[in-house]
Amino acid sequence: MFEMMPFRRNHVGRKDDFFSPFFKSFFDDDFFPAMNYMHGNFSVDLKETDDHYQIDADLPGIKKEDIDIDFNNNYLTISAKRDESIEDKNENYVRRERHYGEFKRTFYIDNVDEAKIDASFRDGVLKVVLPKLNKGKNNRKKIDIH
Repeated sequence: MFEMMPFRRNHVGRKDDFFSPFFKSFFDDDFFPAMNYMHGNFSVDLKETDDHYQIDADLPGIKKEDIDIDFNNNYLTISAKRDESIEDKNENYVRRERHYGEFKRTFYIDNVDEAKIDASFRDGVLKVVLPKLNKGKNNRKKIDIH
């Protein structure tokens, strides 16, 4: 009797997907952290109103003291540092998913009143409000498509 090989209907005839199940199963293994932790950034929402710009940044597990906000030449830079590495030689970890590192995002924002920028941090969400200098003026131009 011969051995049967399982086949995946969705991968038949696709040459580029021949090795992807092997790599996916290798990197999604329990001993490797998820690949999305390696990008080093954090998620943000950027909102514009008539009066101000608002940035909401998700920074869970980061202390307020470890966050730096800088506004220079119309560039807003948010950087944060997470350090969860605790020396404990008595424990035998099978898996560690907590990580440490620095995270940094930079945004170009024009028409900002630098003296009135305000920031608050609550429940892992950083909120930065950047008031506009020329409130209500819309410098946008409609571009026609030919």
